[in-house]
Amino acid sequence: MGEKRGLLQVYTGEGKGKTTAAVGLAVRALGWGQKVYMCQFLKPAKMKSGEMCLAKKFVGQLRWERLTADWPMKPGGPGQTHREKMRLAIKRKWPQIVKAVSEHEYGLVVLDELNCCLSERLIEWEAVEELLQKKHPQVELVITGRGACKKLIEAADLVSKISEIKHPYNGGLVAREGIEY
Repeated sequence: MGEKRGLLQVYTGEGKGKTTAAVGLAVRALGWGQKVYMCQFLKPAKMKSGEMCLAKKFVGQLRWERLTADWPMKPGGPGQTHREKMRLAIKRKWPQIVKAVSEHEYGLVVLDELNCCLSERLIEWEAVEELLQKKHPQVELVITGRGACKKLIEAADLVSKISEIKHPYNGGLVAREGIEY
């Protein structure tokens, strides 16, 4: 068997399941003894989730982080002051992300909602492009989020677009513990 080549995977689209697909891939990698690094850019730092509970069970094998600034997950979005806080939080976290992607400590690195950060201009394409150039050849890199830009899609080895056909939120159902978070 030859040397493992790490690919760039992008999960995008308007449908539910991008983060779930990435978490599923992380569980699979953990099952094979790989170390996994995941940074969730837009999930609230203090929000409890099944993923964060899972990370506590895989200490040393799974590093799961969020940013210190919270992106409001509500209609209308954030104001300019909040955008600046997010840009600064990403800028602070970025060297750690570059290290995770460029070294081979982790077999899988997941950057959850990075596509949204690009489309919201919380990070510039040039920083992501440089990250891709520094990617270790054996690191599998997964980038999720709505609105993947054309340049990222072109750079990717695999792109999955998840579309919404029907969603219970439209009927008033709220997010459920263990299913949506």
